[in-house]
Amino acid sequence: MSRLDEISANLEIVKSKIAAVASHPVTLIAVTKTFPVSDAQILQQLGVTDFGENRDSEGAEKSAVVPGNWHFQGQIQSNKLKSITSWASVIHSLDDPRHFEIIEKVAPHPLSIFLQVSLDGAHHRGGAGVEQLYQLAEKVSASSIHTLAGLMSVPPVEMDPDMAYSQLAVIRNEFLLRFPAANSLSAGMSGDFEIAISHGATHVRVGSSILGSR
Repeated sequence: MSRLDEISANLEIVKSKIAAVASHPVTLIAVTKTFPVSDAQILQQLGVTDFGENRDSEGAEKSAVVPGNWHFQGQIQSNKLKSITSWASVIHSLDDPRHFEIIEKVAPHPLSIFLQVSLDGAHHRGGAGVEQLYQLAEKVSASSIHTLAGLMSVPPVEMDPDMAYSQLAVIRNEFLLRFPAANSLSAGMSGDFEIAISHGATHVRVGSSILGSR
């Protein structure tokens, strides 16, 4: 089986699983981290328009070759923001107001921004606590250039996905009372995207189920 046939078959399976559980529109982000540019090119041939990267260097390299809507979803480092904002149109992992201040200074185009929520308070993994979330949301929503898209979360490995996404749905519902326009939810990866969608995810970040094991 050719690489194109392999990716095509996997992509169709993922799309059918999304269709089976989604009662609302869902954006599929194909995560290409650690895979070659050629795989991103195949995905583009197959009609994929949204690509996700965790590393700035890979995103910069692949987005220069493969046009599309590129999403940065890794932990943010201040010194990488100038580069990240040059190729990404969506950032999924903002959890620090200082990073947004840098984005406002260096971003060459408008960005759609998700705020990363910590579900267990372990901030070394990334994510703002619920109390910090609202302060950050006020800051981003006040921007005349960038858009507050909504919330994002990566559940802790040891937490049951159903419990994690149920908790995230409660946080999101309360958040929407204050920020009704920020109604997107980036949640769910290869192992649990169907559960995430059942709890309201509008954006799923899927890598290995489409491209295979890393």
